[in-house]
Amino acid sequence: MSYWYLYGMYGYNGLFILIFIAVMIFAVYAQIKVKRTFKKYSGQYSERGITGAEAARRVLDANGLSDVPVQRISGELSDHYDPSTNIVSLSDSVYSGTSTASIGVACHEVGHAIQNARNYIPGKIRMAIVPITNVGTRLAIPLIIAGLILSIFSQMFIWVAYIGLIGFALSVVFQLVTLPTEFDASRRAIVTIRQQGILTEHEVIGARRVLTAAALTYVAALAVSLMQFLRFALIILGRRD
Repeated sequence: MSYWYLYGMYGYNGLFILIFIAVMIFAVYAQIKVKRTFKKYSGQYSERGITGAEAARRVLDANGLSDVPVQRISGELSDHYDPSTNIVSLSDSVYSGTSTASIGVACHEVGHAIQNARNYIPGKIRMAIVPITNVGTRLAIPLIIAGLILSIFSQMFIWVAYIGLIGFALSVVFQLVTLPTEFDASRRAIVTIRQQGILTEHEVIGARRVLTAAALTYVAALAVSLMQFLRFALIILGRRD
């Protein structure tokens, strides 16, 4: 019985399980960090009294994007930019909020609109693979499980699990492309906040910390997905042997 079979059968060794636990702790930390940071700087109000919606509008207009609307939506931290409709959507607290957190988040979403207008390559790649990624993500785990079960009866069915693994890999690629897109949007947000004089230098620090904390959640999500992918790959390789 080979090492790969044992490794695949049980999915882990000591080092792997320690790394996996560390990644999961980091993921939980990232979620707690972003909520605490947003809450903290939601209490730091802009001296100029500019709302998130006003800041978004100012930055859009300054970048020649007066045709991009800014709308209010319900939910908490549900802010997003939809390139298919070319609309910046801000949650209630961000839309009408005058805190450094609200302005930072609003300008971050505008950063995505600017990326779209400037044909930012990682953003274009991300949008291009969305349909394939959505299908692959939904089918990945069912195919992996089905392939592993059916391979008990015939090794030819292990290829079903491999197809599922490819689908899972697509979701990892999507998250990998998302990282530079999110970091670049935050960079654009801070630059434009300064250029437009929306926040004072002291207030910019709060906005940057909110966006940095938010970026951690994307890093954590990618790390978790990579560990899951490695686990599935080792199990499938073990079953093949």
